Amino acid sequence: MRNIKIVIEYDGTNYCGWQKQKKEDTIQERIESAISKVIKEDIEIIGSSRTDSGVHAKAFVANFKTNSKIPAEKFREAINSKLPKDITIMYSEEVREDFHARYSCEGKTYCYTILNRLQSPAIERNFVYHVKEKLDINLMQDACKYFIGTHDFKAFKSTGSSVKTSVRTITDLYIEAYKDKVKIYISANGFLYNMVRIIVGTLLMVGTKKIEPQDIKKIIEDGIRENAGKCVPAMGLCLEKVFY
Repeated sequence: MRNIKIVIEYDGTNYCGWQKQKKEDTIQERIESAISKVIKEDIEIIGSSRTDSGVHAKAFVANFKTNSKIPAEKFREAINSKLPKDITIMYSEEVREDFHARYSCEGKTYCYTILNRLQSPAIERNFVYHVKEKLDINLMQDACKYFIGTHDFKAFKSTGSSVKTSVRTITDLYIEAYKDKVKIYISANGFLYNMVRIIVGTLLMVGTKKIEPQDIKKIIEDGIRENAGKCVPAMGLCLEKVFY
């Protein structure tokens, strides 16, 4: 069988995340249905991660096995013709048989976008988290360094995860701010359930001067979920890149 890799962009606003669920509309279900219509086969698509309800993606990676003779690069256009407008296949290619979108992954980069102004957003309301209180970006940038490296991030994990270990390696974490937009980029070899959103919530505690940047070190060491920030809403989160 052939192994086809696809890279997907999607607006997650109207979906209950990536993974298929009973009685819920998901990205995986929509794409599997579209592919099956194209190749006339029942397939199961493998995703690089399990994005939550309302989370978006610019370059989500997935793969599926097929006996179809369609040229690899033609899958993109064919699948897109069967998808809603808020899901797009950016490109498709044939990859080695042992490529696995999830298990072959070496890391991911996410971006969380904050709108820091008094007025709530109208146009971008599904893609940013609105924070009224003035943020001290310099303090937030200073706090980023304490997250980088290999740590036990159990204080930054929501309940409901069944992972064997909460140790992860954050390779990069930085903030870009322009006018009223604040973008927080985070790269790691893997993420715990809601880890990015809780890290952002903790950085917001720093930005609003509820804690000091150096307090991050103790929060990580103590590993107590209640000491970290709240889990910020999903709409500001976007999967930027998956590394292989």
